[in-house]
Amino acid sequence: MTEAVARAGLRDWLSLVKFSHTVFALPFALIALLVAADGRPDASVLGLVVLAMASARSAAMAYNRYADRVIDAENPRTQGREIPRGVLRPGAVLVFTVCSAAVFVWCSAMLGPACLWLSGPTLLVLLGYSHAKRFTSLAHVWLGLALGLAPVAAWLAVRGVFTADIFAAVALGFGVMVWVAGFDILYACQDEDFDRARGLHSIPVKRGAAGALALARGLHVLAVLGFLGFGLASDRGPAFFVGLCGATVFLAAQHRLVRPGDLQRIDMAFFTMNGSVGLLLLAATAADLYLFGR
Repeated sequence: MTEAVARAGLRDWLSLVKFSHTVFALPFALIALLVAADGRPDASVLGLVVLAMASARSAAMAYNRYADRVIDAENPRTQGREIPRGVLRPGAVLVFTVCSAAVFVWCSAMLGPACLWLSGPTLLVLLGYSHAKRFTSLAHVWLGLALGLAPVAAWLAVRGVFTADIFAAVALGFGVMVWVAGFDILYACQDEDFDRARGLHSIPVKRGAAGALALARGLHVLAVLGFLGFGLASDRGPAFFVGLCGATVFLAAQHRLVRPGDLQRIDMAFFTMNGSVGLLLLAATAADLYLFGR
């Protein structure tokens, strides 16, 4: 184990925080930022928002792996993660969490007093999620809330204060929250038996795979409505709504890939389809702003 820790490198740390999964939240923060800035964001604000997103997400993921290290070691699906297989020490991961959280707070301070004051409660939501499945099956919604804060935070970073038009960002954040909760329910179906035996809470444990998949479909319908609400509230043009139609197709397609008792294509549904949703909406928003001058 000591030798494995000594060989730990950048790839292991990137794997720990699932850096590739940044495509889930970052596009929505950028959508809110671009719209709030009317397509002309200040370069320093843009850089600080991206760094804040990266550091907050890194803190949350690292702490999740630290908090779940014993559970991960017992679950056959997660035994290959960095802490269970001895590549990274728990103490080092905890230090990484603290450093990432400190960077996030610094970025928030640089973005203004409102962002600084809200950075503490935001970290409580992000880090608290790691313990949610120990006492509530609504952990999926908690995760959704953690990611759904991103568009609202980005909007506030641009405007500096709460304004009436922040409702658009709230609608986008709501869409992100229920979208994330829906696909996290899909992903949790893999661990239904393990979670039930271990006394952990999840929608699949509570309602079974069939009930969980049905609820995930309902949440994704709400997600489309949330994204639609953002488009209407922020006066987006046709390009955005065409992109939303494409995103809706991706959401519908993932539910055709997963069936109760057949989770073999869960990775395609989880990453490929869901990753495409945010990127497509970001591209549609950029087209709306820069090609059609909305």
